Amino acid sequence: MDTLSFKTYSAKASDIDKNWVLVDAEDQPLGRLSSVVASILRGKNKPTFTPHMDTGDNVIVINAEKVKLTGKKMTDKMYFHHTFYPGGERFTSAEAKMAKDPTSLVTMAVKGMLPKNKLGRKILKNLRVYAGPVHQHTAQNPEIVEL
Repeated sequence: MDTLSFKTYSAKASDIDKNWVLVDAEDQPLGRLSSVVASILRGKNKPTFTPHMDTGDNVIVINAEKVKLTGKKMTDKMYFHHTFYPGGERFTSAEAKMAKDPTSLVTMAVKGMLPKNKLGRKILKNLRVYAGPVHQHTAQNPEIVEL
């Protein structure tokens, strides 16, 4: 039997090429948008993906206030938070979170799809979410991604 030798590619810090990507969240379902954004942030869309390194791109999400939630999720979906005091459970609806900070829904959804470790926290810093269509990263010439 002939043995084939394959080498697993592992990206080095010098091999990583970070680009800027622009995603428009207008009329996009929150979960589908978040999964695509998380994949781009993690670098899974690149052939140089390495699980233990930040090989992903910087992502700008605009129009976060116009993201869609299907069904009755806008009123029925609850977000849990605890104050660390006895009886400190707090529940907030998606509608109330959207009214207070329109970018929080997208940020929380993407954060939940990233690794729960130091790498996940580092990757989340590459995400910029804006409520409206205006962003301050035009100098980076972001590539527009259609969903």
